[in-house]
Amino acid sequence: MHFEDLNWQQVEEYLHHDDRVMLILGACEQHSTLSLLTDSKIPLALADAAAKKTNVLIAPPLHFGVSPYFLSYPGTISLRMQTYINVVEDIVRSLHGYGFKRILILNGHGGNTAVRTSLVELANQLPDMRLRWYAWWLSPAAVQFAQQHQLFNSHANWSENFPFTRIENTEKQDKPPVVYGPDIKGKSQTRHDVGDTSYGGVYQVPDELMQALFDLCLSEVLTLLNFD
Repeated sequence: MHFEDLNWQQVEEYLHHDDRVMLILGACEQHSTLSLLTDSKIPLALADAAAKKTNVLIAPPLHFGVSPYFLSYPGTISLRMQTYINVVEDIVRSLHGYGFKRILILNGHGGNTAVRTSLVELANQLPDMRLRWYAWWLSPAAVQFAQQHQLFNSHANWSENFPFTRIENTEKQDKPPVVYGPDIKGKSQTRHDVGDTSYGGVYQVPDELMQALFDLCLSEVLTLLNFD
């Protein structure tokens, strides 16, 4: 169930019997031949699948994240870090303010990770709230899956190439891994170094493999929704 499909009275009724909600943190940025909203689409698909099994509500996704290094690529929209931290904190405070006490945050973008530390400070201020964070590509299931199939897991390669994120077919493409040193690089240097924005590896694997990965991650999400 999504907020957009309900009115406020229905949300209030929901809170009479459940105080869980899922919050999607995504991004609007380049992903080689994949959708600009890849980082939102993947956690949102996991949330949708989990909601069908649990009836837990899904708050409106935050489709904008922290992507300053990709601002040379048209279509990328980035929030400043402090802006992002403030926006996420305001969203969580709003949800908590009228009764959501257990919030599972499904993050789809590595650039958003810094907000997790700020949420620790918020948790200190709101001790009756329980927060959980899930970054699917870093999860035990995803890491083990990549190792099992001897695949390099990285940005805009096979690991994010689900049928619902795919814009072009790239099943015959691969690329050497992009190696980064200690330099902090701006948007122009990033575009020069990364090119099409895949960070290397195989671009696409069979859909059966991607479904298997999705199912493993969904199992982790369902476990995290069990706050008891």
